[in-house]
Amino acid sequence: MPSSQIGGSSAALELADIHARMQLQPVLSQVQPITPQEFQDRVNKAARLMREQGIAALLLPAGTSLYYFTGLRWYPSERLTAAILTPDAQVVFVTPAFEESKLRETLGEQAAIRLWQEEENPALLVSQWLKDLGCDRGPLAVDESTPFFVADALRQALPEQPLINGVVITAECRMHKSAQEIALMQTAKSITLDVQRRAARILREGITSTEVSDFIDSAHRAYGAGPSTFCIVSFGALTAIPHGPDGVQTLREGDNVLIDTGCKVQHYHSDITRSYVFGQPSARQRNIWKLEKEAQEAAFHAAQLGVACEAVDAAARRVLAAAGMSPDYALPGLPHRTGHGIGLDIHEWTYLVRGNTRPLAAGMCFSNEPMICIEGEFGVRLEDHFYMTERGPRWFTGPSVAVDQPF
Repeated sequence: MPSSQIGGSSAALELADIHARMQLQPVLSQVQPITPQEFQDRVNKAARLMREQGIAALLLPAGTSLYYFTGLRWYPSERLTAAILTPDAQVVFVTPAFEESKLRETLGEQAAIRLWQEEENPALLVSQWLKDLGCDRGPLAVDESTPFFVADALRQALPEQPLINGVVITAECRMHKSAQEIALMQTAKSITLDVQRRAARILREGITSTEVSDFIDSAHRAYGAGPSTFCIVSFGALTAIPHGPDGVQTLREGDNVLIDTGCKVQHYHSDITRSYVFGQPSARQRNIWKLEKEAQEAAFHAAQLGVACEAVDAAARRVLAAAGMSPDYALPGLPHRTGHGIGLDIHEWTYLVRGNTRPLAAGMCFSNEPMICIEGEFGVRLEDHFYMTERGPRWFTGPSVAVDQPF
């Protein structure tokens, strides 16, 4: 394998090169955040879906859906801060009284905010505010990530108003990405792909998995993307563990290497995995890597507009089954779904998995990672992401070419 691909450099030199490139052409300088109009368009779509489904209101506690619709980033806690979206596209915020000034830093003075004091039950107040808004007839949709204690308090405060899963609104909006969302993810993924490339260059015999993950975190930070949102670094037989082993590993000649990592740009995620061999690949390593590549390609080509999500997963499994691996989730083979949606969450609706008959549509974004796990030997996961255009699938990042040409 060419030294420019694997090994031959140092972490310090790679980080210095990133800093130099950032001075010449700052990667994030041209990034445009989501506009106020786009946030309003999202609220308008949610309102339309509520009207069509006879839903009285949508409640969004702290989390990514709260940000998606309102632009407010808030930390989950035992105190309720949330937004109420109505079928006529009103947005009313709920928060402890002492947090009002903090909310207005983001939302401005024009925001409609309802306050509750420490000795009050916010769920009872939400019940009254829903009546004030004319949203007390019909079900209240709550975001699927709502903590149980919040949902339970609302259920008790609203005995005549059923609670339903807000995913019928939130997912339907969030799974169809706008051009600006795709642009933000493109920047994040381009950064992570270069970080992956640079991580391969610092490998040497005896390097630890911790040293590699520390470098990856530093490289993401050097690009201005903040810390790595996660980082899996696995060597040898432990690459067969899909989400990585515990403990520190040490790299040896001939080891399979699996690195899975990501970052965020304007809150939107990247998530890229590269698998290759440190040293000269064996025939067995080459063959399994090639099979993984074929499964990833089959999944990509199956992802056409109007096709069911499960058909993409099935296409990858057919390739593996033809090579003698499990057609299902047993090993050796692919133990997890072929892909997940991505956006403000690393994993979000919708999924490329058996049983999901939702048709693919423009704006949907997915990982493509039909991992091969062979217990006791190694695992290979090639993970790139694609998005659906009006003409079909398009890669965010170009897939690996060969086991000895991963970049």
